[in-house]
This record gives sequence, C-alpha cells and structure tokens, in this order.
Amino acid sequence: MDLKTRTLLILSAMLLIVNYVETMVIPALPTIENDFSISTTLAGWITSAYMIVAAATSPLMGKLADTYGKKKMYVIAIAFYIIAVFTAGFSPNIWVLIAARAIQGVGFSMFPIAIAIITDLYPREKVAFAQAILSATIGIGPALGLLIGSYVVEDLGWPYAFHTAAILSLILFVISLKYLPHTGHRVKESVDYVGASLIGLGTVMLLVYITEGPTLGWGNAENLMLLFLSFLFFGAFIGYEMRVKEPLLKLDLFKIRNFAVANIVGLISGVGMFTVFIFLVYYAQLPKPYGLGLSIIQSGLLMSPVAFGMVIFGPIFGRLMPKVGPKPLLIMGSILSMLAYMLLMVYRTTPQDVLVDGFLSSLGLVAVILPLVNMVALSLPDQYRTTGMGMNTLLRTIGGAAGPVVATALMQTYQVPIVMMFNNQILVMGYMPSSTAFNYIAIFGFSMMLLTLLGSLFTKNYKFAVREKEKVTAVAG
Repeated sequence: MDLKTRTLLILSAMLLIVNYVETMVIPALPTIENDFSISTTLAGWITSAYMIVAAATSPLMGKLADTYGKKKMYVIAIAFYIIAVFTAGFSPNIWVLIAARAIQGVGFSMFPIAIAIITDLYPREKVAFAQAILSATIGIGPALGLLIGSYVVEDLGWPYAFHTAAILSLILFVISLKYLPHTGHRVKESVDYVGASLIGLGTVMLLVYITEGPTLGWGNAENLMLLFLSFLFFGAFIGYEMRVKEPLLKLDLFKIRNFAVANIVGLISGVGMFTVFIFLVYYAQLPKPYGLGLSIIQSGLLMSPVAFGMVIFGPIFGRLMPKVGPKPLLIMGSILSMLAYMLLMVYRTTPQDVLVDGFLSSLGLVAVILPLVNMVALSLPDQYRTTGMGMNTLLRTIGGAAGPVVATALMQTYQVPIVMMFNNQILVMGYMPSSTAFNYIAIFGFSMMLLTLLGSLFTKNYKFAVREKEKVTAVAG
C-alpha cells in the first residue's frame, strides 16, 4: 500500500469514528435525560457544547497546524478526543458529561487538518477524489450512529457508545503516530492568540445566543446581550487583525475570490442543509397523522440509505470535479437541494416518499460540500491552508447551528392540538407540529439553497487537464 492510500485510510477511519459518535449521541439524549433527571433544555447542551467549542477552536487549531506541523496537531486533536470520550463514558453527572463533550469539540479540528494533509499529499487533479473519501465519512458515520448507536443505547446503555469510541480512537492514535507523514511547509510566525481568543469568544457568544433563543426568547435582554457581545468581539477581531503584524488569518486572503465565495456560500448552505436533517428526523418519528410514526431504530433504517447516498456519489463527484470544475457541481448541488425541499412539501406521505426526498437532499449535500472544501484547500497558499480550512469550518458550523434552531422555532410556533373525547367532552392532550410548520421549514430551506445557488455563480471555475504523463495543468474558467 502506498503512502497516499495508507494516509487516506487512516484519516478516514478516525473521521468515521468522530461522525459515528456525534450521531450516536442524538438517539441517546432521552435516555441521558432520564438517567440524570435533567430538563430537555439542559440535555440539549450535550450536543451544543461540542458544536460551540468545535467552531470556536477550529481557526486556532488550524493556525497551530500551519505553524508547528499538521501531523503534530492532528495527533494532539486525537488525544483531546480520546480523553473526552473516555471521560464522557464514565460521567457521574450531567456537568462532567457536558464538559467532556466540550473537550471533544477541540478534537473536531481533526477534519480541517485531515483535509489539509490530503491536499499536501495528492496531486491537484486527484485532491477532489481524496477529499470526497474523507467527506463520505459524514455520510457513513451518521448511518452507523443511527443504526449501531440505537442498538447500543437500547441494549447496553449510552456509556458503552463512548467506551467503544475511546478504544477505537486509542488504536488509531497509535497508528497515526507511527504511519502519518509530515506534510506541507510550516509558517515561521508567532501564533496570534489574541485574535484566536477574540474570534473564539465571538463565536461562542453567537452560538449560545442561537442555542438559547428558542428557550429564553430572541428578544430576551440577557440573550440579546450575548448577541451584542458577539458582534463586539467579531468587530474587535477584524480591527485587531488589520493592525497586528502576524495575524491569525490574513484578511487579504478574502480578496481571493474562491476563498471568499467558499466561506459565504458555506455559511448560507450550512443553514439550509442542516435544516433538512431536523425536518427528516422529527417528521419520521412524530406519531401519525402528524408524521410517519417510526421508532428511533426504524428512523435510523430509513435514514441510512440517505447517508450511503453520500458514500456512493461522493467519490463519483470527486472524480468528476477535476474535469468540470467546482462551479457546475455547486450549481447542481444547490438545484438538487432545492428540488428536495420542494418534494418535501408535497411528497411525504409514506416512508418511501421521504426516503426519495432525503436521498435527493444527500446528493445535493455532497455536491455542495465537496467543491467548497476543494476551493478553500486549493485557493490558499500552502502555509495558510489549514488556518483557512479552520475558518471555513467555523462559518459552516455557525450555519449548521442556525438551521436546526430555525426549524425548531417553526415547529414550536405552528402547532395543532392533540384532542380526544371523554364523557362527550373534548380534551386537549398536548400539541404537535403542524403540517404548516413542516411546509415553512421546507420553504426556508429552499430559500437558503436558492441563495447558495446565487452565491455559487460568483465562483471562478477551474479544471485540471493531464497533457503529459505526471504533468498537470490548471485551466481557469
């Protein structure tokens, strides 16, 4: 096995475990809630803590990788992850579990670092295919998390899902230490910890505001203070980066058209793409006639073909992109996602209907993510590649956090009562999201993907044509 293939397999295996654990947590939330006797709001922080820290630390971890070496920071990220999942599995209370999940967020920086390592190793015309293999873990991991995770949580208990992840992560940590190569060129600059702190704090404040919005209220004074502070920190970050000699990320890099487009489109598409996940999960499990009335395991079985669609078509799109460029794929992915949302409005009566809609959305998802990652990786100089990937991860995570909140808010706003007759009296037993709520979610998702389509039109297209053996020429379109 050659160096490139071995490296790709090692990186893919680790990212597979990460995506498995993050999806496994979702069906485990009700069980954790009961075990610790906590509210649903507090249980929600089990996922929010991970997401917030992952977004806030990605640019810093990327900069450290560019400065001290990608392999070194990659194995450090795995070490954080191992400690976190080990602690999570033995959590005596909810606070320890939330803290462990936050530490796991630091480990998420493995993804942008892995993309940068692959970009260093592979020739430019093959980078997209290798990146597609890594991105496919976003599909395989959730499929395993929904299927295997549901059985593990139901039969053994949620701690065992963390135990198994800790053991597998430790094995891959040892393998990574031994076999991962050192790649790229290090930047001989000091690390801008002030800039990293400013953008990290701004990200934390914004994501906490978004997370707490449905509970505290969007106009709540305390919550609005978080939003104000986030804008203050972001403004301070921009001002500081323009003055400091060695910034976290040179703002001039945003003058590179494809880097700017990838970040703007990544933020918008993140909102749209993660909205569809909330739609599918809730609609599948709501009782009939409000939804499909499926169990957690049945819902996992329904969603797995959707996830595997990414696995199948990711490498296909990866091979196609060097020939056609990122722009056509972005346009195609946006249109497929818009079509999926349109179908979710009118074609969702049976599990088979939702399967078709979800499969179409998965094709749109991979057709958008792959060009965005490739554009960031190839448009930046080598010495700033991982930092740029971290910044792109931050923006896509903010978008991914906003989408589910909007979907949840719509489900809470548009509800219908559950009624029953008792002694000739109508009793209201509770409330369920209405059909109108799901229609509005679909319209919102459609609008986000329409904006993604418009943003994609500004992409500077490029292709790679092999003219002689081992000689590759980039052709800009």
